Amino acid sequence: MTKNIMVNSNVAFRTTLAALATLTGTLMAPPVWAQNYPITPGQKATAAQVAQAGVPLSELAANAPDNYTVKRGDTLWAISGLFLKSAWRWPELWGMNLQDIKNPHLIYPGQMLYLEKKDGRATLRTRLSANGDVPTNTVRLSPRTRYESLASDALPTLKSHLIEPFLAEPVIVDENGLKAAPRIVATQEGRVLLTRGDRAYARGQADTVLVDEPSQKQKAYRVFRNATPLKDPVTAEVLGYEAQYVGKALLARGESTQESTGKDGKPRTDIVPGTIDIIAAKEEMRVGDRLLPEPERQFLSYAPHAPQNKVDARIVSVYGSAVVNAAQNQVVVVNLGTRDGIESGHVLAILTSGARLIDKTDEARTELKLPDERNGLLMVFKTFEKLSYALVLEITEGVKVGDRLVNPR
Repeated sequence: MTKNIMVNSNVAFRTTLAALATLTGTLMAPPVWAQNYPITPGQKATAAQVAQAGVPLSELAANAPDNYTVKRGDTLWAISGLFLKSAWRWPELWGMNLQDIKNPHLIYPGQMLYLEKKDGRATLRTRLSANGDVPTNTVRLSPRTRYESLASDALPTLKSHLIEPFLAEPVIVDENGLKAAPRIVATQEGRVLLTRGDRAYARGQADTVLVDEPSQKQKAYRVFRNATPLKDPVTAEVLGYEAQYVGKALLARGESTQESTGKDGKPRTDIVPGTIDIIAAKEEMRVGDRLLPEPERQFLSYAPHAPQNKVDARIVSVYGSAVVNAAQNQVVVVNLGTRDGIESGHVLAILTSGARLIDKTDEARTELKLPDERNGLLMVFKTFEKLSYALVLEITEGVKVGDRLVNPR
C-alpha cells in the first residue's frame, strides 16, 4: 500500500525501534505475498522454544554486534549469519524476539535490533530493555512529501535475483521427454541459425500440436536442445536428462492444414506448421530445437532450513557446459530429489574430499585417507524426482562434481 507521509520542518523524533514499529504498523498493510512467505510448523516450533529462554552464548557468532540497524538489501540469511554461527538457523533468531516480530519476513529497513546477554543466554530485541539506555540522538527532517511503498521493503530470506535466472532455464526430463515436444522444422530464407527477432516454423506431435487461441494472449515457449544424461557419481545410475536452454519464443500462428491441387491434378492436404517468433536468445537456435510451454511465473520465497533426516548426497554437475568448478552464487545439480525427501530451502554443507597419501613416517608406508573438510554451504531451490538444483551460498574454494553434501552442523 502506498502512503503519503507528510513531515513538518520542526518535527524531531527518537530513532528507537518502538517508534518505528508503531509507524510501520499504523501506516502500512503488508501485501499478500509478504504475509505468505513460507514458515513451516517446525520453524514456528523452534522459534517458540527459543523464545522461552533465548540461545546459548556459544551459538552466537564470534563478532555478533550488540545492535544492528536493518538496511535495504539485507536478508534474513545475512542478518542471521551476523548474530548466529549458523545462518540457516534463522528461526532461532526469530525466536529470540518472537514477542516483537510476529512474522520474521516482515522486518524492514530502519529497524534496530538489540542483542541482550544474560545468565549465559542471548535474546534479540527490537527495543531496549527497561534497564537499557534509550538512544537520545534525534533526526530532523526537512519539510517534504514522500511517496513510498513501505510494504515492498519487507526482508526476503535470500536475494531472489540470484536464483530467478535459473528458474526458467534448466529443466530435467526423462529419456523421451524432449522427443515428444514440438520442434523447429524450418526457418525463413533458409537461415541456419536463429536469434532474437527472427521468425521460424514449428510442428508438434499428436499430443503436442501447436494451437493458438485468439481469445487469449500469445502462448510462450522455452526453447531447448540436447538432453544430456546426468549420472550419479557413485552408482553411475542415470538420474535424468538436463535439457540445454537456448531461448524463448511466442506462437504467432498455430498449426493447420490447407487443401490444394498437386502436380498430378489430384487434391491434396498440405500440412502447415505453426509460426513462432524468437523473443529471447541465450544461444542461437536452429532446426530441431524443441519447445516446452513457458510455466506461469510464480513468486517464490525460500526459507533456508536444515533437513530433518540424515542426508548424504553428491554433486552431479555444475550448471553451464563450459564450467568445471562452481564458485559462490553459481548453480549445481545434486543427486537427490523429491523421492529422497529433498525440498526447496534445504541447506547442505559442502565437503571437500580428503586426499589419499602414504604415511612416510611409517616404515610400512601405510596408505591414509585424510578427513573430508567443510568447504561451504548450498541451498536447494528447485527439485525434481531424482535430482535437485542448488545455489552455492558460501564457499572457501571451488566446488566440483563428486563433492559430498551432508547435513549442516
